[in-house]
Amino acid sequence: MRLLLLTSFTMIAFAANSVLTRGALETGSIDALSFALIRILAGVVILLGLIAARREMRLIRESLDPLAALGLLGYVLGFSFSYRTLETGLGALILFGGVQITMFLGAIKSGKKPLKLEWFGAAVAFLGLVILLAPGGAKTSLIGMIFMIVAAVGWGTYSLKGMKARFPLVTTCANFSVALPVVALVWLLMDTWAIGTKGLLLALVSGSVTSALGYALWYSVLPKLQTTTAAMAQLTVPVLAAFGGFIVLSEPATLAFLISSALVLGGVGISVWASNRE
Repeated sequence: MRLLLLTSFTMIAFAANSVLTRGALETGSIDALSFALIRILAGVVILLGLIAARREMRLIRESLDPLAALGLLGYVLGFSFSYRTLETGLGALILFGGVQITMFLGAIKSGKKPLKLEWFGAAVAFLGLVILLAPGGAKTSLIGMIFMIVAAVGWGTYSLKGMKARFPLVTTCANFSVALPVVALVWLLMDTWAIGTKGLLLALVSGSVTSALGYALWYSVLPKLQTTTAAMAQLTVPVLAAFGGFIVLSEPATLAFLISSALVLGGVGISVWASNRE
């Protein structure tokens, strides 16, 4: 039960990131690169403070995983740039659909063969996501979709590496700390900054709460989950993000949303039940 609750909290944090990012960028209150930089910077500050309080600073160097840091970097930049043009639900669909594929491939590469019921559950859940967005006339953008695919591969890689994390909080901080100077350098080179009060506040909340603490929590639960289960669990995020869009961004609720929610949650349930039977 505790693992289920922690995983649920993490999925809510992931969905909140989509809502916060889209809410900041759609109004033009902040540019995508500045949002990414502030988000990473806020995360580093919070994580370093927590690690210092726990006297675990010495563990940062040994907890660093270059591939995980690269995955985080690809995710953060791709995520921010994609939400300049993609709607909340569509962006989340592309992101976590891509994450699911990446993690399933990672599981197969590591020697785990997903069960037929797991594949079936994945198909049902993905069908639900397609139904959610297909009738809604969501705006599509090729460049936005490409950026989100980059983010999906990055986050899938980051999640796969997190399944071996010994010190979740420290490892998250180490990865954020490596990504920060790279994002800062790109930000300086671009020299096209636009930072308003609303965008700044949303970036700070995204970085310090739903990213830093959410990702640390994700790294704490990942070692306890099957790879395919972790991939499937994240398919609930687009539904949560779409719901957040309805409430926060005034996007209209539809019958498709209710049908999609039932399919996604049902598909996830089938896949998790199948993996636990193994």
